[in-house]
Amino acid sequence: MKGFAMLKIGQVGWIEKSGLDCGPMDAICKPLALAPCTSDIHTVYSGAIGEREYLILGHEAVGEIVEVGHLVKDFKVGDRVMVSAITPNWNSVEAQNGFAMHAGGMLNGWQFSNVKDGVFSEYFHVNDADANLALLPEGMDLGAACMISDMVPTGFHGAELADIQFGDNVAVIGIGPVGLMAVAAAAIRGAANIYAVGSRPNCVSLAEEFGATAVVNYRHGDIVHQIFEKTHGQGLDKIIIAGGDNDTFDQAVRLLKPGGIIANVNYLGEGDYIKIPRSEWGCGMAHKRIVGGLMPGGRLRSEKLARLIETNRIQPEKLITHKFYGLASIEQAFLLMKDKPTDLIKPVVLLNN
Repeated sequence: MKGFAMLKIGQVGWIEKSGLDCGPMDAICKPLALAPCTSDIHTVYSGAIGEREYLILGHEAVGEIVEVGHLVKDFKVGDRVMVSAITPNWNSVEAQNGFAMHAGGMLNGWQFSNVKDGVFSEYFHVNDADANLALLPEGMDLGAACMISDMVPTGFHGAELADIQFGDNVAVIGIGPVGLMAVAAAAIRGAANIYAVGSRPNCVSLAEEFGATAVVNYRHGDIVHQIFEKTHGQGLDKIIIAGGDNDTFDQAVRLLKPGGIIANVNYLGEGDYIKIPRSEWGCGMAHKRIVGGLMPGGRLRSEKLARLIETNRIQPEKLITHKFYGLASIEQAFLLMKDKPTDLIKPVVLLNN
């Protein structure tokens, strides 16, 4: 089978691999929709998780099942399915402890394009199919469903980690596709003021549509000063970091009230350390919490998020600014994510199967 792969740090290309083995609890799928992610770019060009050689990329997909293992109970050949970017082994002790995304080791629930071949291929393998697949709802837009792989659950996990409560004043730093879904999640959870930090006009417009009450443009000056001005010096109850870099934590700690939470769902691809300002962290005693987490995977979560689309609570299809067709175009979509033109939010590749 043909796949688009990381050949080594800094280099990608098309490769041929042998067919996939389907275990008794697994499934083999062919893609119906695929989407490249900024984390693919960090993995390849920053070497963020170390060297990977001839590893097929991609972890965002909607697929059609072409083979199932004999112990799979709830899915059959021909089913159209949503595929989570995080596909843990659910019988692990880490899953029993509530952290399935780290089953088998830190971040190892993220299997596609990390510990095994990803989805940018003619076929891909899904372990523990009954727990990691979800049926595609009838009539659901394939692009919207593809966003359930990663963009929606990652943004929503930011709101969960921040423990947003009714009436909280919240900032979402970085309003790319994940940040935009974090804005939507913060609004659903009842945040009062939602300050969306970003600059690209289409992202700003969509952030406002999804529930942002104010936009803070980092190109217009220090975001700490701007937000303190908007909050009359009070700062924020909760902050979701969905973009920026290692220095963003410095700004977030300065903005956070004592007792508040900074939730990071940004993939930090470079550097060895983050900066925490000692004094503004209350000399370590301000009860300003910093938490970061890989999104949960699993069938139940995908099904619940799909309900939010079906009931029009969220519209992740609006993230999609560029559409491509056919497996061969995944390379073009991937390079678009690398170059990040100003009109880009999220590309999707649709396959005629």
